[in-house]
Order: sequence, then C-alpha cells, then structure tokens
Amino acid sequence: MLKAVWRVGAAGIPVIEEFRYKKRACFGPRRVVPRGFSNLRPFWWRRFNFVERGVCSLEKKILEIKERVLSELKKAESFDAIQEIRVKFLGKKGELTQVLRQMGTLAPEERPRIGQLANEVRALLTERLEKKLSILREQEKEKKLKSERIDVTLPGRPLRRGHRHPISLVLEEIKDIFTAMGFEIAEGPEVEWDYYNFEALNIPKDHPARDMQDSFYITDEILLRTHTSPVQVRVLEKSVPKVPVRIIAPGKVYRRDDDATHSPMFHQVEGLLVDKRCTLGDLKGVLLAFARQMFGQDRQIRLRPSFFPFTEPSAEVDISCVNCGGKGCRVCSWTGWLEILGAGMVHPRVLETTGYNPEEVVGFAFGMGVERIAMLKYGIPDLRLFFENDIRFLHQF
Repeated sequence: MLKAVWRVGAAGIPVIEEFRYKKRACFGPRRVVPRGFSNLRPFWWRRFNFVERGVCSLEKKILEIKERVLSELKKAESFDAIQEIRVKFLGKKGELTQVLRQMGTLAPEERPRIGQLANEVRALLTERLEKKLSILREQEKEKKLKSERIDVTLPGRPLRRGHRHPISLVLEEIKDIFTAMGFEIAEGPEVEWDYYNFEALNIPKDHPARDMQDSFYITDEILLRTHTSPVQVRVLEKSVPKVPVRIIAPGKVYRRDDDATHSPMFHQVEGLLVDKRCTLGDLKGVLLAFARQMFGQDRQIRLRPSFFPFTEPSAEVDISCVNCGGKGCRVCSWTGWLEILGAGMVHPRVLETTGYNPEEVVGFAFGMGVERIAMLKYGIPDLRLFFENDIRFLHQF
C-alpha cells in the first residue's frame, strides 16, 4: 500500500505540532492533502523542508536579485535601461519588493536578520544605480562638449531688464504734475480712526459708506481707510491757521469690492487747496492742466453736478475720450466723454471741524483712482491685470 509521506525539517516541527493540536494534520493511506498544505504537489512523495522553504529560500532569492542587478548594471548604457532596472527590481511591483512580502511566513526571530539583509541589498543597489546614472551623465556631457562647437564671435543674448509697474509709473507722473503746480505730498496711516475717515468729513452715522458691507472694519472705531481724505483732515488740523495749504495725498485705500473694474485694494490720489481766495474756476483750471499733461494737450474737460458729503458744490469731472477725441466710440459708450475723478469746493463743516473759519477761508478738493487713470492712459481693459503680475503684461511698460 502506498503512503503519502512528508519529511519535515527542524524548523517545520513546531508548525506540525500546531497542526496536530488543531487536528488539522492528516496522515494516512488516503490520497488527501492535510488542510493548510493544499499547495503541495505531488501527493505521493513530497519533501517539504520548512528550513529550505523559509529562511534559506528568501535569503537565496535576495542574494540572487543582488547579483542580477549588478550584472545588468554593467551592461546598461542608457538612462532608459537604468530606469528599467530600477522599476524591474526595486519598484512597487519589483522582484525585491515581491520577495520581501513573503517575510510574513518567517518565524519572528528570523525576520530581523532577513529584513536587515534586504535593506542592505536595497541600499547597495540604489547606490550603484545612482553611481551608474552619474557616470552616464558625465559621459553625456563629454559627448556634447566634443560634438558641439561654440562660436565665440556671436553677439551675446541681451538680458531682460526689469520694468516699473504701470501703477508706479502713473503715480509718479501724477506727483510730478501736481508738485510742479506747487502742491506738497502728504501721507497718513492706512489703518484709520472712524472719526477721521467719516465724521470729520461730514459723513453722518447713517451714511451708506459706513455699512459693514462697504468698509473693512477692524473694531467699531477703527477701519482700513476707504479714501485718502483723512490725510487732508490731519494736515488741516496741524496747519491751522496757516494758509495757503496745497497738498496731494497718494496712497492705498480699501473697499469691499472686486470685479473687472473694482478691487478691494487700490491706489488713490486726493488733492486739497485751502486759501483766502479760491473759486470753482481755479479748481477747473488745475484739473484742466492736469488732464492735458497726463492725456495730451488736446484734451478737454467738463464738470457735471454731483454730490459728495465733504464738498459743496460737488462735481464729476470728465475728459474728452482718449480714444476718439470726443467723437464717440465704444470706449466712451458713444458719449465722447470719460469720467476720471470727483471734485468740489470744501464743505464749510469740514473747515470748521478742522479749526478753520469758513467765513475767512475757502478751498477745493479732488480725488482720483490711480488704476482708473492708468487704464485710460494705456488702454487696459481689466483692472485685475495690475495685480496678477503677469510678466508678459508688465514688460509692455
């Protein structure tokens, strides 16, 4: 009678004992493979040596992979070949990775040694791969140096020079124009008290500009300034009773707005003149001189009645269209005019709040958005281009 026999090595004895304990081992004349041994073939004779199938087998495979990688590296002559070797042996589905996944079958006391061996082999192979890559790079560099010729007589490539931002260019031009007229430049804080931003400028508590949806409030009494007019108030307070006062106040202002023609942060220039004698005609003359120096000597301006809490009377100032010269086009919506700023005579309450006697002095004020002026001057259709820092856009200025 034939019997199925398994010869078990020393390392396999504890496993067999475990199977016996669990009544899973089956030895007898029947042609039945014990549960847990279903991968054994053939049934009648199988030498099943746990030592050979376990530690020795994995160790042997790891060393074989090492020799194969080193052998193939010697033959590799291109970057693609190196990459193929890396993927084949060390990749996520590489041969070494597949072997390491079998470590779970080892006895716990054998895993550290085999794991250490595997890590040493992986580190060695990675080092040899990098070394081979560096050798190939050097060879490639030498090959290029020998094959390529450099004509030292050719002119060098011109280096691109930096450009000033269009907002900076326009802001400097505005400053130059008004300082030539005798105006001084004044500055103030961007984080401002509600008093200077609103109350001192005759803007009452219930004015829409004070709405949280329009202004960036930090506390109930502090906000990011919505215009540079607070600078005018501060200057007037310090200048009382001196006249004349001629200033422009350039700077950043903040409002809750963001679209193609509005930004939550933009630049503004406001002007102020306070003297014993000045009229709306003087204001128009100053603004006409500014418009012609900024947009060309053929520009004309017009003043349309408007309303601002801090000026009385108030006006919107338009210039003849920079595109069609006033004939009418798509840029000016066929009106021939483009709005550029707001202006007016300083409200008596503002003068009184700052300490001046409105019976003795008068003044005019105006304010413009620098981005608006730049868009008209350079024909820029979208305000957001100023803040995107696209080098292709900036190199045009």
